[in-house]
Amino acid sequence: MKNTQHDEFMRMAIALSEQNVAQGLGGPFGAVIVKDGEVIAGSGNKVVPNNDPTAHAEVSAIRLACQKLNTFSLEGCVIYTSCEPCPMCLAAIYWARIDKIYYANTKVDAAAIGFDDHFIYEELDRPVAERKLPVVQLLRNEALGAFKAWTDSTSKTHY
Repeated sequence: MKNTQHDEFMRMAIALSEQNVAQGLGGPFGAVIVKDGEVIAGSGNKVVPNNDPTAHAEVSAIRLACQKLNTFSLEGCVIYTSCEPCPMCLAAIYWARIDKIYYANTKVDAAAIGFDDHFIYEELDRPVAERKLPVVQLLRNEALGAFKAWTDSTSKTHY
């Protein structure tokens, strides 16, 4: 793909972020997913209008792309996002098996306007018992039954 195409797709993601702000829909973030030079999906941040803290632009675009392609795997796709992905979005991009990430603003730029995810990175590095959000394990032995059923199943779909 030519650099001009990369620029074009990134400008689409940036336009979605600007549109989100102009329409009062939420944070200044946009993302576009492309496969074989064709835009599959694009979205702005939908946290506020959807009352969904997971509806970041990248996650929203992933959901749309998976629906459009009727698959949970976005192998062969790339994502253009107006800002370096947060930990949640980065994990979603990995789970979706997207091939490459292009981003514009950095996480430092985002932190400067109040979107600071540094504390999440710090929390992930802490032992579970030392995290600010209490984490308590319950009923592991009972829950292992579902894992055994999965292991034994002959009709499971690996992902």
